[in-house]
Amino acid sequence: MPDPILAIDAGTTGVTSILFDADLEPRAKAYREFEQGFPRPGWVEHEAGAILAAVDATTAEVLAGVPALSAVGITNQRETIFALDRSSGEALGTGIVWQDRRTAERCRELAAAGHGPDVRARTGLVLDPYFSATKAEWMLAERGEVRAAAQAGTLAFATVDALLVHHLTGGTRLATDPTNASRTMLFDIERRAWSPELGALFGIDESWLPEVVASSGDFGLARFGKLEAPIRGIAGDQQAALFGQGCWEEGGFKATYGTGSFLVLNTGERRVESERGLLTTLAAARDGSACFALEGSVFAAGVVIQWLRDQLGMLDEAQASEALARTVPDSGGVFFVPAFAGLGAPYWDPDARAGLFGLTRGSSRAHIARAALEGIAFQCAEIVELLRDETRLAVDELLVDGGASANDLLMQIQADVTGARVRRPANVEATARGAAALAGVGAGVWSDPAQAAAFSAPSATFEPTLDAAERAERLAGWRAAVARVRS
Repeated sequence: MPDPILAIDAGTTGVTSILFDADLEPRAKAYREFEQGFPRPGWVEHEAGAILAAVDATTAEVLAGVPALSAVGITNQRETIFALDRSSGEALGTGIVWQDRRTAERCRELAAAGHGPDVRARTGLVLDPYFSATKAEWMLAERGEVRAAAQAGTLAFATVDALLVHHLTGGTRLATDPTNASRTMLFDIERRAWSPELGALFGIDESWLPEVVASSGDFGLARFGKLEAPIRGIAGDQQAALFGQGCWEEGGFKATYGTGSFLVLNTGERRVESERGLLTTLAAARDGSACFALEGSVFAAGVVIQWLRDQLGMLDEAQASEALARTVPDSGGVFFVPAFAGLGAPYWDPDARAGLFGLTRGSSRAHIARAALEGIAFQCAEIVELLRDETRLAVDELLVDGGASANDLLMQIQADVTGARVRRPANVEATARGAAALAGVGAGVWSDPAQAAAFSAPSATFEPTLDAAERAERLAGWRAAVARVRS
């Protein structure tokens, strides 16, 4: 039996480390949250040290007593970017998180100047503050220490996976993979290389960017005290979940419910362009090489439940949302549009803000909780509808994962408002499983990831119960609520 594989999932609100056996069954797991920074409305920041401390703590916990590892896999929140000093390895200020909206005006300026089509052609992305390029440009303009490092020739920009690689290899490597690079708005997804043209547009020198290595490539040797192991798999969280759900071929489709919710369709060697707000991006094929995918991005999913718990004090724990919402048969006409950081696909409206509509004197905490779950599901349903229209595929089954997918009521609502069967694996840690599977492929644990028994495990199924007319009526009510937060 091969040695176990360590997967590190550096998410938006915390780090999870999981030790997987050669069947990709989890054997040990540790989690640490880290603090979120909100210095101004619409700004979201992370401290590099807090993320790396969580990595160190969780890996130490799951590796206690482990004599050897086959490989290490990393998956991570995408689009978040840090500036580093290569000579010291220190972060030059806080990282700017994918949810951050501070560069919205800059994106509007670039669009008005006509750069949108070229950005789309090279990267598959839309001009939006969600992506990394304008964040890095802002750091250069606003932070003297970043400019000083650029002048001294020691500046590096690091996506979260590159930050972890640099840390775990003792500063010997600064590397990312195509799935993360494709989310920076600096990477040419046809050439599979950093774009000089986009570097010039945003004032980013290619020498400041990480090396790009295949998702099942060699990222260097990680050190955990006396234990060493090769880092052989990396993918951004959504592409890792796609791989971890076994969606290795064209037509594979999944939805991950983490802080946000992201629906990704593998399109194989075929680059599909969306005219209505979906993103063309890179994913990992069966052998860990790059392939194309279509993605719909929902910025608020699990964070909605956290907001009910932390800001409104409605829940003692996130898991209580389901029980509370089940105490009412429906939302009582209440709609909650969770546009805390604007709206992603299909609207791409950074200025939209959350709204709660339809409240009456009879509205209760339970109605709001149910409306919150429905708000997550409706956002995803709009993307499913869009995928059906643009690909002409039936999209009649949705593979789900991520923490919020454990909520049975949310999954039933999702099946109802999409009209698609929802299938959830017994282990919803598909993101970490994908990172481990990529690392196993890269390290030669299997010649094909399907050899791991976890991919043939049974799953829970949720069948849609609404007829087409009722589903259309509910989606129309949702779209009317969305229109109100955009006006």
